[in-house]
Amino acid sequence: MLFRNSLSVALFMKEKIQRSLLPDGLVVISDQMPEAQSATLGFFCRLGARNEPKHLNGITHFIEHCVFKGTDRYTARELAALQDRLGGNLDAFTSYEETGFILKVTKDRFNDAFDLLAQLITKPQFSNTDCLTERNVITEEIKMNEDSPEELLDELFHKHFFPDHPLGLPITGTPESLTRFDSKTVADYHKKAFHPGNLIIAAAGNLEHHKLVELAETLDFPSNNGFSPADEPPQPAAPVYLESRPELEQTHLMLAMPLVSARDERRYAAEIFTGITGGCVSSRLWQKVREEHGLAYNIGASASFYSDFGFLTISAATSPESARDLLKIVVEELNLLVREGVTSDELELMKDQLRASILLGLEDTANRAATLAQFELVHGHQIPVEESLERIAAVSLDDIMQIAREFLITDKIALIAIGDLKEANLSRNDLEIRKY
Repeated sequence: MLFRNSLSVALFMKEKIQRSLLPDGLVVISDQMPEAQSATLGFFCRLGARNEPKHLNGITHFIEHCVFKGTDRYTARELAALQDRLGGNLDAFTSYEETGFILKVTKDRFNDAFDLLAQLITKPQFSNTDCLTERNVITEEIKMNEDSPEELLDELFHKHFFPDHPLGLPITGTPESLTRFDSKTVADYHKKAFHPGNLIIAAAGNLEHHKLVELAETLDFPSNNGFSPADEPPQPAAPVYLESRPELEQTHLMLAMPLVSARDERRYAAEIFTGITGGCVSSRLWQKVREEHGLAYNIGASASFYSDFGFLTISAATSPESARDLLKIVVEELNLLVREGVTSDELELMKDQLRASILLGLEDTANRAATLAQFELVHGHQIPVEESLERIAAVSLDDIMQIAREFLITDKIALIAIGDLKEANLSRNDLEIRKY
C-alpha cells in the first residue's frame, strides 16, 4: 500500500516540474514543493574535467575554487560571511562531466541565494594574486590526495584504465599544469565554458517558477558564446598495475571493468547487479569477505555512469599477507555470478533498496534539484519518478545474468594495487573469469 501511495505522490509532483529555455540557451528547471520550508538552487555547467585541453588539465576545478576569491560585488571574506548567513549549505564540485554550485536555504532567502550564485558564476574576478594563492591551495590538495591511499588508488585507476584520454587525467590537475593558470588564461576559459548555452539552473523547494525565470533573465554573462562539450568516447584498457608503497599498513586493491553508460536502458539492471555484488551490507562481497572471512573492514562495489561509458569498481583494503586470499574470494564470487546468476530474493531486496532510495530522496530539496540537473545534462529531459520505479520493477533475473556475462570478462578486468606487495604476489592469472 505504501508503494502505491508513493506512486500517487510522484505523479502529483511530476506536474510541478517546469522547464524554460531562454533565448540565450540557458535552461531553467524547477520542482515546486509548496510544503517545504527550504529551497535549493543550483547552477550547473555541462563541462567538466574531461572537456579540457590536455595542457589545461585541472582548469575547471581551478575555476570552481577561484570564484570564491572575489567577485565584482563581494570580497572573499564577504562571500564567506554571506554563505554562513544563509546557513552554510553551499556545495561546489567538479566532476569529469560537469561543474556545479548548489546552495540550500530557507524559503525566504531564495533571492539572496540566487544573488550569491549569480555572482560566483557570472562575475568572478580572477586576479593574478588570487590565482597564485589558489595554485598553492590546490597543490596542497594534490599532496593531501597522494597521502590518502583511497584517493591515490582512484587516481591511479583513472590514469591506467583510461590511458591517452581526458578521463585518465586528475580532476585537480597536476603541479605542472597549475603553473599555466594565470589570470588571463583562467578568465578566458571561464568566459568560453560558463556561457548560458552550457548552463542549467535547477531549483527545488518552496519557490515559484516564473520568479526564478525572471531572476535568470537578469543574468549578465561575460559572453553568450563559447565552446560546448565534444566528448571522445574512451577506449578503456585492462591493466594490472602494482605500485609498491611499503610504508602503508594495508594493501589497497581495486578491480575495474567496463559497464553500461548513463544513457543505456540497461542502467537499472547494472545498478541492481552492482548492489548485489558489493553495494550494500547484505551484498555477496560484504558478507563473504568481511562477515565470513574477516579479511577487510570495508569492501564495496560501485558503478559510475558517464554519458557515453560506464564502469564498475570493487575496492578493499587488507593486510599484505591476506591480499591474494581476498582477491581470490572476490574472483570466485564473480565467477559464481557469471555461472549461476543471482537469486530471486537478492533481486527483490535490491529493487526494494533502490525504490526506497529514490522515494526517500524526494523529501530533500537538494537531492531533487541535483536530480533535475542530472536528467537534463544526460538525457535532455526529465524522467518521471514513476517511470524509474517501473523500470526497476521490470528488471529480471535474466537481465542480471546478461550484465554479468557481458561485462565480467577476464581480458576486460583491470587490477590496481598499492601497498606492501612483496607477499601478495598478484598477477593477471588471479583474475580469470571462466566462460559458461
